[in-house]
Amino acid sequence: MVELKEISGGITAVPGFMAAGVAAGLKKANKKDVALVYSDNPASAAAVFTKNKVKAAPILVNMQNLTKGEARAVVVNSGNANACTGEQGLKDAREMVQVAAKILGITSEQVIVASTGVIGHNLPLHKVTAGIEECAGRLSDKGGTDAAEAIMTTDTYAKEYAVQVNIGQKPVVIGGMAKGSGMINPNMATMLGFLATDVNISKDLLKMALTTVADETFNMITVDGDTSTNDMVTLMATGTAGNPLIEEINADFKDFVAALKQVAMHLAKEIIRDGEGATKVVTINVKGAYTQKDAQTAALSVANSNLVKTAFFGEDANWGRIFTAVGYSGAEFNPSRVDISIESSAGKEQMLAQGAGLKFDEQKAKNILAEKEISVWIDLNAGDKDAVAWTCDFSYDYVKINADYRT
Repeated sequence: MVELKEISGGITAVPGFMAAGVAAGLKKANKKDVALVYSDNPASAAAVFTKNKVKAAPILVNMQNLTKGEARAVVVNSGNANACTGEQGLKDAREMVQVAAKILGITSEQVIVASTGVIGHNLPLHKVTAGIEECAGRLSDKGGTDAAEAIMTTDTYAKEYAVQVNIGQKPVVIGGMAKGSGMINPNMATMLGFLATDVNISKDLLKMALTTVADETFNMITVDGDTSTNDMVTLMATGTAGNPLIEEINADFKDFVAALKQVAMHLAKEIIRDGEGATKVVTINVKGAYTQKDAQTAALSVANSNLVKTAFFGEDANWGRIFTAVGYSGAEFNPSRVDISIESSAGKEQMLAQGAGLKFDEQKAKNILAEKEISVWIDLNAGDKDAVAWTCDFSYDYVKINADYRT
């Protein structure tokens, strides 16, 4: 197990990174809504994007700009998704890139652009560009939190995290920020994640590291089963830590991936914790699957079940809903061999053994489900593969928040 040290500063904990976040007037109540992150040093870059066929303008621009695997800046606006806005939306996203590039003295291909908010409205571009200019004047190695606040939409708090880890006997820093609260579903949901590091690694392995980690963290969370148009996670690496170049899958690469996974997992779980209307964080553990895909499929099926999620909100130990969600998941297993338990700080209770319901302590189960953090354990007893998914309960407030989101 790689040894990590948590440090403060989020994305600007990484040496050479600066950030800022300002209120440019896109959101009400003078809330921050434009963010800028900048690296003093050239950096390799990798990204994963939403799998929704309907992709917002910033996603399309990034898919072109990041073909060289390089970036030095990230510019983000919240309050407006710049999605389903046609050719004008693409022009606006490119303008955000060009304004940031000109101010920072870098090429437009070195700027990552992102937007989040309401779909279908053109950007008030004059406000966004003014915000970018103001951010550029406020860039600071203490500005990570301001940037993390500026990318929020229905989030109730900023999400940032950073760690230090020894790679090749050199201290390496990995930091990041993320946003997300609703419209969260695997395959990049209404979620933006921006990660940075000073590790020295090849472009190909940087991409491999991010893809691997995203599949096991950001792509294993779900709030409501909706996959958005704007979602992405990016990773920039400056190579200034001084560790020997990682250009093969060796011990250093594995240590870096393990550390990157911890940062991504922390941010992903914070998104679940801040899920719209959420009162509980639920971890779905599936083990004993034939294949890794079976384990992930079963875990996500349970995590996405509205019936399961409402039962958690009601603190009802309705194991039948869990078993049913596993059954329709598409995973291969023998129903007569499945075990299901629930667990929290209040204890653990098994409800299903070898595919048959058990007489369990209903009050103890209710006490377990009354806690804020709950784990579900599902053993398929079919193989040796496992997976973990994270979700939250489904409360009345989720409906209230999303019923009038545009107003």
